[in-house]
Amino acid sequence: MERGASPHTVAAYRRDLRRYVDFLHRQGLDELAGVTPAMVTEFAGDLRESALAPASTARIVVAVRSLHRFALEDGLSDTDPAREVTPPKAGRRLPKGLSLAEVQALLDTPMVETQLGLRDAALLELLYGTGARISEVVGLDVDDVSRAVETPIDEPAGLRLFGKGSKERWVPLGSYARESLRAYLTRSRPGLVAKGKGTPALLVNSRGGRLSRQSAWTILRTAAERAGITAEVSPHTLRHSYATHLLEGGADVRVVQELLGHASVTTTQIYTMVTVDHLREVYRSAHPRAMG
Repeated sequence: MERGASPHTVAAYRRDLRRYVDFLHRQGLDELAGVTPAMVTEFAGDLRESALAPASTARIVVAVRSLHRFALEDGLSDTDPAREVTPPKAGRRLPKGLSLAEVQALLDTPMVETQLGLRDAALLELLYGTGARISEVVGLDVDDVSRAVETPIDEPAGLRLFGKGSKERWVPLGSYARESLRAYLTRSRPGLVAKGKGTPALLVNSRGGRLSRQSAWTILRTAAERAGITAEVSPHTLRHSYATHLLEGGADVRVVQELLGHASVTTTQIYTMVTVDHLREVYRSAHPRAMG
């Protein structure tokens, strides 16, 4: 609550700490005051030897360190046994994005002759057109987009999104996304909302309630299958694609940082590694003296 963490972040930390508490119970402990540095080190070692990804291991260790720091500050313990335990460094994984052709195929899959097809088209256009997180998109209300949708196509328009830690940012909304939203709001949403009890939500399900993250995920995966995309596709895949395509088009990395809502430009710079690989491929295939 103090950090403004999202419910999904809170749920992740809860799972991490439950794992730690189970470990302490196996050590015969039922209170934090009895935890020693050796126990925390052993727990971290067990995590490293497990099948968990390095990033997951690091997140759990960070959660444990935060717990013991909190316990010390609130007088629940006289010491901080996790102070010297450091999380493992997670490798820099290259984001997996889609090509422009794959994105276009994905956006072409919804059957816009139906109410749900119009909704799905609006969802996909919003995800790729803004680079927003899935939680940000399904959390939008009609009032959040009404002004942008009413703006003439040849004039600039945008949305205000609330990301991690309730941080607000403005992102442009392109003409394709606006046209898709207009079609959905006029020809689809009224009929869908009538099936429920009424909701301010922009994207709604077949029962007239707010579309959930899980349902949005399913819509995206179904669209990917119809588009013939064999790679695993998630809502974050479109976010990765958005960032990569912007950088390949010449956008400045700090602009992309603002659009994505990254607190640090270091997080955004991983996408530049993708574009460098792309440049190498183009060079090898196009330059007459690239290959000996």
